[in-house]
Amino acid sequence: MNITVFCSAYSLDGRYTAPAAEFARLLGEGGHTLVWGGSHAGLMGLLADGVKEAGGRLVGISVDLLAHKAYEGADELVSAPDLATRKALLLERADALVVLVGGLGTLDEITEVLELKKHALHAKPVVVLDTEGFYTGLRTQLERMDAEGFLPRPLAELVTFATTPAEALAALGRAA
Repeated sequence: MNITVFCSAYSLDGRYTAPAAEFARLLGEGGHTLVWGGSHAGLMGLLADGVKEAGGRLVGISVDLLAHKAYEGADELVSAPDLATRKALLLERADALVVLVGGLGTLDEITEVLELKKHALHAKPVVVLDTEGFYTGLRTQLERMDAEGFLPRPLAELVTFATTPAEALAALGRAA
């Protein structure tokens, strides 16, 4: 599977990097292709290194303004002219999407992917790996939107939350 992963480009604490490294290992050992933001920086670089070391393939979708952070060992590296095009390419190249810990860019990516899925503009599985309860607030907000009628489809049709890397990959396998 081509698995697009949204995550931080910042260096993070071990409580976030260890699960990301485990996810990368499982993804690579499973023969999957990582489709990601194409950066060597932070969690993105750790993820790419782990997938590559475990035998997986790498497809980076970078953006011109961050060309200086492009991952040099990718099997394929595409450079988009802007962030909107990058997001579209990340979705287009995906068979499934996984969200790891991240900042505003990651939040932007996950909300756009869910909005497009809500409108049936894609049917790809979306899994949030909720490491250390990082996405508890997002999950609570989405559950409230669901309970109060703000979503035209049940939340469970839009996204799955997982607490471990193995659970995240298993959820993708069930959805595929």
